[in-house]
Parts: sequence; C-alpha cells; structure tokens
Amino acid sequence: MQDFFVHESSYVDDGVTIGAGTKIWHFCHIQNGAVIGRNCSLGQNVNVANNVRIGDGVRIQNNVSIYEGVELEDHVFCGPSCVFTNVSTPRAHFPVHGAYARTLVREGASLGANCTVVCGHTVGRSALIAAGAVVTRDVKDYALMAGVPARQIGWVCECGHRLDGSLVCTCGRKYRLIGENLEKAE
Repeated sequence: MQDFFVHESSYVDDGVTIGAGTKIWHFCHIQNGAVIGRNCSLGQNVNVANNVRIGDGVRIQNNVSIYEGVELEDHVFCGPSCVFTNVSTPRAHFPVHGAYARTLVREGASLGANCTVVCGHTVGRSALIAAGAVVTRDVKDYALMAGVPARQIGWVCECGHRLDGSLVCTCGRKYRLIGENLEKAE
C-alpha cells in the first residue's frame, strides 16, 4: 500500500521515489530517477524531470516544469507557471546530452507566479522572488527580489513578511546585517 497520492491522470515512471503524505494532482509527469520528499503537493500539469531532487514540504503550483539539474530543498514554494531553465545557450541543432547547469533553490525560498530562474544560480534560504521577476544571478538568503532582471529591493523574514529598517519582524524574529548579508539574530 502506498502512503502518497497520485491522481489517475498522472504518470509516474519507474525508478521514482515519492515520500509519505505527498499529493500529485492532475496531468503530472514524474520522470525516472526523480526523488520527491514527504508531504509535498504538486499541482496540475507539473513535470518533474529525470533525476530531480525535491525536499520535504515543497509546494509546486500548476504548470511548473522542474528540469534536470534543478534541486529544491525543503519547504520551497513554486508559484503558478514559474519557469526553470537548465541550459544557458540552448540550440535545437546542438543538444547538450545531459550536461545541465545546476540550479539550487534553498530551504524555505518562495518563487512567485510566472517568475523565471535562469540556470546555474542559487536562490538563498527564505528568499522571496516576486511574480514575473527574472533571476539572472545568485540570490542571498532572505533577499526580496523583483524586476527584469531581478534586483534586490529589500529583505524578508522566514515567515515571508517584508522587514523594515529595524530588521525585526511582526512575528518576533530578529535579524542583523553582517556585511551585505542578513542572518537571524539569536
């Protein structure tokens, strides 16, 4: 007996690992070698490519493709129709045959609807990428990014609220700047 749910309209290839409590909804395709953690939710029309790693508690909304070379750590949120790439200079006539750039989305990061993460970059822990933004470089932990190309416009708390100059969130978490990086204050 399986301890996860896969809608009857979805396809799960052989050699896939799916964690307990995960739900895979309508018209999804999970390809060979993919590993999906516990308590994840994959919305309608999600494609998870070969050998992709997805952590626990990840939420992937409708119409998202997670291509080979992309890794999502625990508790990542992918908004509707967000886009990942895995080749910097794609050409139909010159395929790369598995030489994909690595993209890492760190724990707790959120990617807004219709944003694009260009391959070869890391999105930091608890970072928040605005809807429609295009990430073309690494993103710091807790950074709030917006625009095309995406630029940092502030900081966010783990809980997702934008931080003001005091770096104290309404939820009670406190942060401090160390150089140009934000970290939680103990």
